[in-house]
Amino acid sequence: MRAMLKGIAASDGVACGRVYRFVEPDLTVKKRTITNLDYELNRFHQALEAAVSEVETIETRATKSLGADGAQVFSAHRAMLQDPDVIAATETKIKTEHVNAEVAFATVMNDFAQSFLATDNALTKERTSDVHDVVKRVTAHLLGVNLPNLALLKEPVVVVTHDLNPSDTVSAASKYILGFVTDLGGRTSHSSILARSLNIPAVVGTQTGTQTLMDGDSVIVNGSTGSVVMDPDQAELDTAKQAMLDRIANMKRLATLRNHTTTSRDGVGVTLAANMGTASDIPNVLHNGAEAVGLMRTEFLYMDSEQLPTEDEQFATYRQVLEKLAPRPVVIRTLDIGGDKPLPYLHQKQEANPFLGARAIRQSLAHQNIFRSQLRALLRASAYGNLRIMFPMIATLDEFRQAKAIYDDERSKLTTARVPMGKIQVGMMVEVPAAAMLADRFAHEVDFMSIGTNDLIGYTMAADRTNQDVSYLYQPYHPAILRLVQRIITAGHAAGIPVAMCGEMAGDPIAVPLLLGMGLDEFSMGAGSILKTRQLISQLNAKDLQGLVESAVNSADTSQDVITMVQAAVPDLPQA
Repeated sequence: MRAMLKGIAASDGVACGRVYRFVEPDLTVKKRTITNLDYELNRFHQALEAAVSEVETIETRATKSLGADGAQVFSAHRAMLQDPDVIAATETKIKTEHVNAEVAFATVMNDFAQSFLATDNALTKERTSDVHDVVKRVTAHLLGVNLPNLALLKEPVVVVTHDLNPSDTVSAASKYILGFVTDLGGRTSHSSILARSLNIPAVVGTQTGTQTLMDGDSVIVNGSTGSVVMDPDQAELDTAKQAMLDRIANMKRLATLRNHTTTSRDGVGVTLAANMGTASDIPNVLHNGAEAVGLMRTEFLYMDSEQLPTEDEQFATYRQVLEKLAPRPVVIRTLDIGGDKPLPYLHQKQEANPFLGARAIRQSLAHQNIFRSQLRALLRASAYGNLRIMFPMIATLDEFRQAKAIYDDERSKLTTARVPMGKIQVGMMVEVPAAAMLADRFAHEVDFMSIGTNDLIGYTMAADRTNQDVSYLYQPYHPAILRLVQRIITAGHAAGIPVAMCGEMAGDPIAVPLLLGMGLDEFSMGAGSILKTRQLISQLNAKDLQGLVESAVNSADTSQDVITMVQAAVPDLPQA
């Protein structure tokens, strides 16, 4: 029987190709005594040139995807590599101490880093991480070791990694990524969300992928079944290649739905929106026929910068997004940091449980100067498109009222200053169980509600979606979750406001019939899932699904009961 890795089906489709291990190599360096100084100096300069060339390539791709501001970190790396003082000091150390280039360069750069740490400027201190990155790159070239970087891909590969962070892919050459395999993660982990957004097959949570698979290994990744076939034979490869061709053909058929509205078979219209992280996602949003943006995460503006972005920098980004997507509604979520998204330059306190600590709106209310700057940028940008502002992690009515009062205050000031602004809806994410239970009260104070199922499920089931030991408890179809979702939708409609969903559940084929039957107004998901969901909804009868919802919410005891009910009610349902 062919050797196989099992994991979690994270992004559907089949991919076959050679493995590219995106893991840190061993860069251990030993001090050596050098006798041929000219040879060592030549090694050093060749490694520098190669490192500069790599950084220039990464910088170019990052500029295209993030803009000049987002690529600044790579400009800083290039400047360090070309610093004449650094080069001269390394040469001197090699010549006078007869040490190998690896040790000489690392010593000079470590002295450089210590000078940063000796300053009182917090931002300068943070630059030490840039120094370490530069040392790592040059050392890799001196050792003849490949330093993996998704921006430097030149041929199609299957990326195998321990886990994948959003920052790993911002400058990635995604056209060369056939599939993803990770050790960690679940269906709602960052890796899975990124894979679905890019429409790339992925298997996550294999636990041993990086240990079992080596560079150049031939594999078949099945993102629909959660399996990775190792060293496949020709018959298996032929089958996989045909599946890839069939998938491409299906994607072409789906593309015909790009400019269609989303309507069920019995004429119920809903909005299919996209989730996005940066302005670089706009082409993908448009290409996949999104009718709106249901969630733009603004934290990447902060996370991809070495300092707080200014009001004008934020304004420029928000304006660009609103102008390019007009007249589509764009829901922009205010800063959601904390938990797994810290900002080093804010020097946040270490918390025993950051997911239950000072995150999202709690941070904004505690740091009102940052919050007000973001709100002013959003208000100014609203003149250029259809803006909706959403506050995250609201748990109490007082929190929403405080945030809304600050918004009203900043709007009043800009009105007095005669700054042009558009009409803006202000809403909230419902992702805390307390807010879900009081949805009927919130519904009378907000313009819209959007259900953030990723956190709502985690907090309701007391299960961290990134923790392999409790991942079995992360159940989007659990009757308790369905009851909360139905409660929120019912409360919104009773108050006459729309209810959206911007968690991963919105694009899940098992969940879509249930959400349509509950009357959800807007489904917001990774752009890559929009056309498949539009096709599915067009085949469903919303009125007939109300009975399914009644059974799932009131009769099912387990998540598996719900799945069985949905599959019985909707034959030939596509895989998640």
